[in-house]
Amino acid sequence: MNTPLTNLLQIPIPIIQAGMIWCSGWELAAAVSKAGGLGTLGSGSMYPEQLELHLKRLRSALMDEESDLSIPFAVNLPLLYPQVKDHLNLIETYRVPVVICSAGSASKYTTRLHDAGCKVLHVVSSTRFAVKAQEAGVDAVIAEGFEAGGHNGREETTTMCLIPAVRQAIDLPLVAAGGIGSGQAIAAALALGANGVQIGSRYAATTESSAHQSFKERITAAIEGDTRLTLKDLTPVRLLDNAFARQIHQAEREGASPQDLADLLGRGRAKKGMFEGDMEEGELEIGQVSSMIKQVLPAGPLTKALWEDCLKTLRNLSAFTDLT
Repeated sequence: MNTPLTNLLQIPIPIIQAGMIWCSGWELAAAVSKAGGLGTLGSGSMYPEQLELHLKRLRSALMDEESDLSIPFAVNLPLLYPQVKDHLNLIETYRVPVVICSAGSASKYTTRLHDAGCKVLHVVSSTRFAVKAQEAGVDAVIAEGFEAGGHNGREETTTMCLIPAVRQAIDLPLVAAGGIGSGQAIAAALALGANGVQIGSRYAATTESSAHQSFKERITAAIEGDTRLTLKDLTPVRLLDNAFARQIHQAEREGASPQDLADLLGRGRAKKGMFEGDMEEGELEIGQVSSMIKQVLPAGPLTKALWEDCLKTLRNLSAFTDLT
């Protein structure tokens, strides 16, 4: 299937692996890109020297020796990252083909990234910001609904509502994100007007994910209601239930200020949970779709299976035309 997204990114399968902090290292990105999707390095949890190491290893893993060309991949660049300029320099040096910007203004670095030869995608949580991203000149928009893990929108707009609204507002290739973890969900996103999808939580629980094994197992044990959007007065994020999350909920009920919440969050809380495996005192970011994830699977076969299930779903739905 050719879509405006596959044509833009030069990939056969319109699936982007999200650049999740502490989960999206070079091994995961390589596995997804080799399977035909777009693998992504999550630079938000990397110091510049770590990002450079991952870029070197990823480029080596994706090099096609016959054509001397690298299979496409992306770097997720959170614009609030303190050393964002160092990351930009590395992106230019290593000729990163696709950059996915988030958590900041789309107008800030789009021109610079285009001058470096990058395709630029920008993550938004509302129609208003999607329009701003288009005006800033990005190549595609990733619209992320309320169901998503990680940093989220304060509007709490679900993917089912957000995607058709953004589709009406912009002309660019549109990527749906939030709550997508199956072929059926991909098919639904395409029906709503998306040209492809970005998937995070399902890839966090893969063999190649750099997340701690305890976090992967906690994801597969999650049930409905185990996640909740929190820290809305600071930076909205969806957390799995644990002792730390309950501390945050209690503080919010008691009227904690943004500074109080920042103090409670401290530094390294996400690393403590997702990367080091502290399931009680760590920050465990994951989407609502975690309740549907029951196995840790290899990312490459998973990518192909998701797309095959999507196509099967679309074929099954075509049978409804016989009823008209």
